[in-house]
Amino acid sequence: MSGRWDLRERPWIPVRFLAGSAARVGLRELFHRAHEIEDLQVPVPPAASGLLRILAAMTARIARVDDGRLDDDELAEDIMGWRSQRDRFLTQRKFDSEVVDAYFDDEVAAGRFDLFDPARPFLQDPRLRAECVDPQGKPNPSGVNKLVFGRPTGVNGAVLFGHFTDSDPVPVPAAEAVWHLIAQLYYGPSGQCTPRRITAERAGNGEAGPLRKAISFHPWASDLFTSLVLAVPAPHDQVELDEDDLCPWEEDELPEPLAPLRPVTWPGRWLTGRARHAVLLEPSADGEAVTDAYVTWSTRQPLQAVADPYVILDMPQAGGGAPFARAADGQRAVWRDLDALLLKDGGQGSRPLVFDHLPYPLAAELRVRAYGFDQDGKQIDRGWFEATTPPVLGWQEGVSDAGDQMALHVELCHRAAEAVGGRLEYAAKLAWKLTTDPPEDPAAKVKLDRKRPGPWARPAVGHFWPAAERTFWRLATPQQLDAPVYQVFVDVALESLDAAMGSSRADLRAARARARARAAIRAVAPHA
Repeated sequence: MSGRWDLRERPWIPVRFLAGSAARVGLRELFHRAHEIEDLQVPVPPAASGLLRILAAMTARIARVDDGRLDDDELAEDIMGWRSQRDRFLTQRKFDSEVVDAYFDDEVAAGRFDLFDPARPFLQDPRLRAECVDPQGKPNPSGVNKLVFGRPTGVNGAVLFGHFTDSDPVPVPAAEAVWHLIAQLYYGPSGQCTPRRITAERAGNGEAGPLRKAISFHPWASDLFTSLVLAVPAPHDQVELDEDDLCPWEEDELPEPLAPLRPVTWPGRWLTGRARHAVLLEPSADGEAVTDAYVTWSTRQPLQAVADPYVILDMPQAGGGAPFARAADGQRAVWRDLDALLLKDGGQGSRPLVFDHLPYPLAAELRVRAYGFDQDGKQIDRGWFEATTPPVLGWQEGVSDAGDQMALHVELCHRAAEAVGGRLEYAAKLAWKLTTDPPEDPAAKVKLDRKRPGPWARPAVGHFWPAAERTFWRLATPQQLDAPVYQVFVDVALESLDAAMGSSRADLRAARARARARAAIRAVAPHA
């Protein structure tokens, strides 16, 4: 082994094996034993999301059958040929250990997988020690708290997962620092950052990471080998095919921060080469922890207009403009995006590119794994989440006639839930208005005050959505294709309204308001 903290060998990726045990593994063991691993267990979802993209790029290099590789740019010109090669590799059921070792030991230069290599630390830029300096030329690191998501920085930083201060930073174990390094490169903030001086200008602001505030979706199988192979996105015409496609750890030279960006090529630069941040970790004396870090901008060039293959793309509601990645929302369950994953064109959104060209024989067994980071577009981080659906990808539109029917049924269930949920919120506000400030004319149209929604709307909606999720999964079966889905969700909404109003509905005025609110909810259901 070379270097002080070799990511090929050191255990830093938490996994759960099919046999039930849990452990941390290095990159080499992960690929050697991917067929024995059930799942990743990285506790930081944005890091898991970025790691999957890195592992998918490595998989494209390592997945070979009869000398044919999944990242072959000539093979990629024929999508059917590429799919056939991928499906042939899936039948191997495991990665070839010799090919894995050849990639990590021979095809990538020495030291590139070392977290603290002096010349080319993994996914880092060692030039930051000389470029991130104060006006007197002294090193000006960002601090380890700036690296670790969830720790506060500065005076007003929010405390999400512990109590830390800039005046007394707590070192982070090297294995965990890798997670946050990856998360910074994909989900890092925009705006003010540690200044970086390359020319006479000492610039101190940058742009958000390519996945900032996004939710990403991944086909998920019963073992990690299959999940990784399916994570390799098929070639797409928006991304160039180039035999010189390289990941950051494969590049001969570090990128020039002021130079034009390299073209986005498939699959390496598409998955791993679009970071807007540069990071450098400072190790402890024994090399087992990170005590400080530099986090700054990596480029001043405009972001390339290339869609990430794992996000739902929504169109602006007003029409016109470029599509944008659907934002993560910590209050929104993943099932509410399911129709956009199944339909080829889910109305306002289009499904992630990675869900195209999935192998039909496996589709019925595949789940969807979602990783979300609820953030604003600049600096605020609210929270992250991970979720996995039951096996649903056999219902993708275009897989089979039965799948097409289920995809449309799922869309109907989702549309019904959204319509009823929206009407419930209105009805709860209406009930409060009629209870506290009824109009003189009972038949008059009621005008709600947005600033005074009342106390019933939030608990009603909070009661509705968990119950609606349970209802959705009961309805999302072939046996329920003809079920009156609107009426079922209406029943859930009526129960939620009653739960929110509680004993108040016994009051005569509240009882009358409740009756009108219930009528408003029933009206949303066709034939209800």
